[in-house]
Amino acid sequence: MSPMVDHLDAHLHATPMADRPTGPLQGLRIIDVTHALAGPFAGMFLADMGADVIKVEAPSGDMTRYGGPWVLGDEDRSYSGGYAIRNRNKRSLMLDLTKDEDRQTFLELVDTADGLIENMRAGVMDSLGVGWEALHERNPKLVYACIRGFGDPRTAPSPYASWPAYDLIAQAMGGVIAATGEEDNVVKVGPSIGDTVPGLNCALGMLAALWRARETGEGQFVDIAMVDVMMTIAETSQMMYTYMGRTQKPMGTAVDGISPYNIYPTADGHCVIATPTNAHWKLLCDLIDRPDLITDERTATNRDRVRNRPVVDGALIDWAGSHTTAEVVAKLGNVVPVAPVYEPKDWVTDEHVQAREMLVRVDHEHHRPTVFLNCPIKFSDTPAGIYQGVPKLGQHNEEIKAELAARKPQS
Repeated sequence: MSPMVDHLDAHLHATPMADRPTGPLQGLRIIDVTHALAGPFAGMFLADMGADVIKVEAPSGDMTRYGGPWVLGDEDRSYSGGYAIRNRNKRSLMLDLTKDEDRQTFLELVDTADGLIENMRAGVMDSLGVGWEALHERNPKLVYACIRGFGDPRTAPSPYASWPAYDLIAQAMGGVIAATGEEDNVVKVGPSIGDTVPGLNCALGMLAALWRARETGEGQFVDIAMVDVMMTIAETSQMMYTYMGRTQKPMGTAVDGISPYNIYPTADGHCVIATPTNAHWKLLCDLIDRPDLITDERTATNRDRVRNRPVVDGALIDWAGSHTTAEVVAKLGNVVPVAPVYEPKDWVTDEHVQAREMLVRVDHEHHRPTVFLNCPIKFSDTPAGIYQGVPKLGQHNEEIKAELAARKPQS
């Protein structure tokens, strides 16, 4: 547990950006025709791992580019915080695909690409003449991935294919909300996992299809439905339903079937304490000076503890509430599963976060440095990470067009 740092000074404690492209995907080129969260998040991971990700934006820009929040004093406002964190390490090419000249530039770019990601409504890319079939005919090795709420009719037609979908919709229909919250008051998961986890699945599917394309020379269509992905996240509910005839029920901060496994208030915050085995329970009882609970018939086994949660939780609430979070962690750490409940401000000076270089200082031309989360995937030989900041709209137009022109035969 470390002292708090003001967010304006957080960059002073963050790892500097790398000075060059990093990661094992160097040499791959991915076209990113995405907006909002799910699609850009997929492209972000590929860019962090070294791919040359070219963000193709309409003249109006990604819908999140100008939506805020903004750094205080940023009068340029070329990109918001929401846009920035998901589109670092990318190059921006501004094209109006309704215009023949820009569409031709796009098709020339496709000739150079290994993959493409889009998360438009089904049919939008087709209406512009740049859908899967047209691009596959032009570049047979291209892997074309899409993220939609209910998938694409090409692979498995859904009656809901035309419905708009967002994080909340995916969490609801995917079974996540039904297992979250209190018994009479279900809630969504706080972070937008209905977008980010489908984005991760898209990146994984892209890499799998790229592997096959490398071996066969044939690209394919990769279809990610946000609802499908949330169903896989709710796999415990499905397991319990098919084996026991009931689903995982919402239990607030507790976990169905294990006790204690919960969040407890401390004198100055909150912590989590878990005992997945009886051995952990015995260790915990000794550490909190309650050896009587080891043999108490209400708490002797996990089955007993699940049936008598109020007894278990009451003992831990009393003990943790008389200690600070730091004291609880120091007492139980490395013996019983325990952790402080963190917010982003707590990450700034945490020793694990610093050792893993999970916070990176990103420099900007027109406002103060900000701090982004680094790529969580660590490689021994080709480290992934952030090596360049956020592109202004169309910032790399001339650069990319010059690269395409250089490929054309000289007349």
